[in-house]
Amino acid sequence: MASERREGMDHPHHAWSPITTRGKLSWPNNAKIALCVIITLEHTEWEQLEGSYSADQAGGLGVRPFPDYPRFSHREYGHRVGIFRVLDTLERLGIKATVAMDTQTAEGYPFLVKHCQDRGCEIIAHGVSGSQMITGNMSVEEETVFIRSSRDKMQAATGNVPRGWHGTDYGESNRTPDLLRQAGFDYVTDWVNDEQPYPMRDGLTALPTMLEMDDLFTLSQRRVTIDRFAQSVTDAFDTMYRESDTSGRLLTMNLHPWLIGQPFRIGYLEEALGHIMGHDGVWAATGSEIVDWFNNNPPA
Repeated sequence: MASERREGMDHPHHAWSPITTRGKLSWPNNAKIALCVIITLEHTEWEQLEGSYSADQAGGLGVRPFPDYPRFSHREYGHRVGIFRVLDTLERLGIKATVAMDTQTAEGYPFLVKHCQDRGCEIIAHGVSGSQMITGNMSVEEETVFIRSSRDKMQAATGNVPRGWHGTDYGESNRTPDLLRQAGFDYVTDWVNDEQPYPMRDGLTALPTMLEMDDLFTLSQRRVTIDRFAQSVTDAFDTMYRESDTSGRLLTMNLHPWLIGQPFRIGYLEEALGHIMGHDGVWAATGSEIVDWFNNNPPA
């Protein structure tokens, strides 16, 4: 599908909709803000699969010749230590997590699958691994197999068909939303262009993530200090909370336990999220809960 000039972005996946022209979005119990915290659990492969693409070279001491033990073990810190610290923090604050998990994590770390389920997390699909991203270089057949294989393996590992999709490094081709819906997914979190959910084509719903609230993008790529990151979270919330008098807003954060789960960072996360949860009118929910409410109670 070649891009063509149209109103809004040059693609047909959703209509352009300025937030000031929409009806009022109301959350349960007249909440002002819906908070969705996504925790990304992805396996970092030792060697790049031939023909695959990765936009993420974070971790360790920078990319070095194989075997790059500091990088691989730095990333696995999230699976061994960080995830438990992050989930404990969210539980203390009454926040249910949405865990984006790739198939290599689900198959290689069954303990984590059960642990997340026992903690009441929603588990959504996150592709195959942290080093295999969907791109436009894939053929239709390759991408279809990639998406459906991820869905099937996550179902086998968790016992549930995943409803949500969070692409590795937000990667998509120009046909990904259509292929996700054809594979039975209900929502996608890769689009970072809004502060409310919105309908995409053919029944798929976008649950927008705030890219600048993504700890990998902010702490690792942009080298923002943890105190400034935490302040940014509270500043963003305060602005959205104030503006939500006219219509409800959505704050979706994507967190990586190998980063935010470090002992010198976790306190800042707890302080920032505690600030949010200390306000009346905050609904902390999973991705599916938010999407279901939005679709059943569209802006009026």
